[in-house]
Amino acid sequence: MSDNAQYTAIELQRIREEFIAGKMPLCPRCTVSMTRREIGGGSFGLGYARQRDWLICRKCRRSAIFDIQRGTRT
Repeated sequence: MSDNAQYTAIELQRIREEFIAGKMPLCPRCTVSMTRREIGGGSFGLGYARQRDWLICRKCRRSAIFDIQRGTRT
């Protein structure tokens, strides 16, 4: 059985919930604390400036990007 390269929707939801609660999430696959990188960006005609958070596992290198202000996964 192969290990999927991407997190499942359930895993992403768990990561997002932990991050919103003020905790640094653990990777659901490796149980290693994830690191955070902020991703800024101009509006590019969208009418708002995005502020996203990129959470990366230091061990397996899987990652998740969230736009917490908008409440979306990007």
